[in-house]
This record gives sequence, structure tokens and C-alpha cells, in this order.
Amino acid sequence: MEHALSPATLSELRRPRAYPAVSVLTPTHRREPENTQDPVRLRNVVAEAKKQLETDPAVPRERRIDVARQLDQALAEVDLAHAEDGLVIFAAPGEHQVWSLARAVPERVVLSDTFLTRNLVSAQASERPFWVLSVSADRATLWNGGVDRVTEHRGGGFPPTRTRQNFDAERLERIGDMPSTFRDEDTRHFLRDTDTAMAKLLREDPRPLYVTGETAALSALADVGSLTKDAVHVPHGGLAHGTPDAVWQAVGPLIAAEARKSTDAVTRELESARGRRAFAAGVDEIWQSAREGRLRLLAVEENYRVTVRDEGGDHLIPAESGDLDAREDIVDEIVEQCLETGADVRFVPDGTLGGADGIAGVLRY
Repeated sequence: MEHALSPATLSELRRPRAYPAVSVLTPTHRREPENTQDPVRLRNVVAEAKKQLETDPAVPRERRIDVARQLDQALAEVDLAHAEDGLVIFAAPGEHQVWSLARAVPERVVLSDTFLTRNLVSAQASERPFWVLSVSADRATLWNGGVDRVTEHRGGGFPPTRTRQNFDAERLERIGDMPSTFRDEDTRHFLRDTDTAMAKLLREDPRPLYVTGETAALSALADVGSLTKDAVHVPHGGLAHGTPDAVWQAVGPLIAAEARKSTDAVTRELESARGRRAFAAGVDEIWQSAREGRLRLLAVEENYRVTVRDEGGDHLIPAESGDLDAREDIVDEIVEQCLETGADVRFVPDGTLGGADGIAGVLRY
């Protein structure tokens, strides 16, 4: 199952497909007893997708069989033992993907000529993704960070390693002075290549960067490269060969501290906007401002959800979940719209926004 949504991946997901591009969304649960319902709900929503394929006269028989097979393959790849808060399956002729999200989604099936990506975008924004680069003299491991975990990222040259032919650990150990390892020209060349690979990835998928390693390794990387100037240094060795849990233990407190600082900054900015009449709050006002591209900053409480109906007027109408034409993911729609227009989107702890009904923003004009 996929977790990390890079800009390149999102662009690929958004490209038009031959009809039908099927999006299947269902909420999932991390713990018992709620997660006991997940297998049944998942099978039922996939069955509903197949039913819609079967009854849609615009879907040719061969294409229907192909997409139904893609749905079956996606279903077989789902790992509910490691479920988070939502699951998205995409299936189209010749392809399928399964996405696990750390944010709830409404249960729905959509047939279109594009995949429904707004729930992925919102989940990615709420996770505040970051990179952790763990360096040693013979390996550099890259970790993809989210709200409560890291997972190893493979690809784009990672993880680079040095073989016995160009890295003699026993000889370096005989020298006795660990910093001398990082003065070795081969080691510095290895770190320079690592810096280049990391810089390329940051251009493609910019995120906050944390770099872990022994003090000598961090110093050598800073000497030979350029990317660590804006990174947070974590003097902790062994993580290039470590486990995800060990990496999270090392960087987790720093991530939490940054999140608190970010929340405080958002609160101050919203208060300042009130004083100069550039403040918006409530889903109705925020929705209108988002559609007009007027929001510079959007703040959303992490578990804020609201179901509405849009009847084409100037205002959204409150609705019950499951109502005909109800839009259960209006908050995710707002988030995606704001990101499309270049707004800064921040998710903050529940209760942070006080009387702003879970969602607020700063206007550009």
C-alpha cells in the first residue's frame, strides 16, 4: 500500500484516463473493536464499484472485465493489519493503486475519467511530511516521515552504500580515530554523492529535512555539500543501519516541538488578521473565499468534518451524512482548492481555533 504522495505522483494520478477511472474510498480503523468491520465494508464497497461498472452502458465489455480484474488485484494487496484511518483504491484499464491514509475518508465510489485525489491531498497536508537522512561512512538511508511514523524511502539513488572494495571498515577501525573516517577522501566523495541525490529529491518533493549521524559525519556532510544548511541536525549515530522505530524515537520530540511552534505561529497570524479585517471563519465563508482564490493561509482543526449540500446558491446547506447529493468531504475539497491556488494549509490540534468552528483563514485581499 502507498503512503507518500510526491508532487510527481500527484500529477500522474490527476492525468485523464480512459473511462472509467474508478475511485473507491472507505474509512478504516487502527484498533479493535472498530477494525473488525473493515474487511466486510471493504468487500462491500468494491462490490458496489463492480456493480456500477456492470450497469454503466458507457463501459465496453472488455474494459469492464479489465477494470474489475484491477479491482480484484487491488483488493488482494490491501493489508488491513496495518490500516490507518482511510483507504483509497484507484483502478483503470491496465492499472490499479492502493493508498492508506492517516485521515478519514467518506465511503464512496466514483466513476470518471480522472481519479478522485482530493482526499489524498488533504491527508498528505495533514501529515506534515518530512525527510530524515541518516548518514554513516558506508550507507545513507532516507526515511519518509509522517504524523506518527517513518518508513524507509527507496528510489532516486537511495540507499547509497559502499562495498567492501571501496570501504575497508577494519582498516579504518585500526586507525582508531573515528573522525578520521570522515576525513578519508573516498568517504567524502560518498557523502558528496549522497548530498547530490538528496538535493535532487528535495527539488522534486520539497519538505523539511532532518539529518542524523555522528557529529563527525554531520560535519563532513556540511563541508562537502550544500543541502544541510537549512536542515535540522540530529547528532545520533547508527540510524543509517537502524529501524524505523529507532529513527522515530530520535526525531519524534523535534517533530512535536516544530508542530507546537507552527501552531503558535498560525494562532498569532489569525489574530493579526482579525485586527486588519483579513480574517475568515466557518465552512461557508471559507468555501467561498477558497473558490475565489482569496485565501493566503488556511487553518483546519485536525478532526474537523462537516457534511453539506451545495444547491448552486451563495451558501452551503448543512446536511446529514448519507443524504442525497451530500458532500461529505467538503473540508478536503477546500484544502485541495487552497493548495491549488498557492495557499499555505496548516492542520492544528482540535480546539485551537476557538469560536471559529474548526476552520479559519487569512485573506489575501
